[in-house]
Amino acid sequence: MKSVVHRIPLTRARINLGQVVRRAHVNREYFILEKDGIPVVGIMHVEDMEDYLELRDPALNDQIAKSKTEYRQGKAREAGKFLTELKASRKKARK
Repeated sequence: MKSVVHRIPLTRARINLGQVVRRAHVNREYFILEKDGIPVVGIMHVEDMEDYLELRDPALNDQIAKSKTEYRQGKAREAGKFLTELKASRKKARK
């Protein structure tokens, strides 16, 4: 399967985020989001990202495996709850 890379403006991606994520997940398409024509971030299927990270830093293999195990054991948190906890820990660290 040939990888498809789409370059789209950040504002368009924001409006169509659900569709962009679905296409990245289902069709394994890649998206490069641009701000004022400058590439700033990419969106890809999580397995492709894990493969990329493993190639970049083999030490991440243990961390990725641990995350997968915890997810399968039901230890995952909702994103909103995680962000709230992260913000609270950052506030404590600043004090």
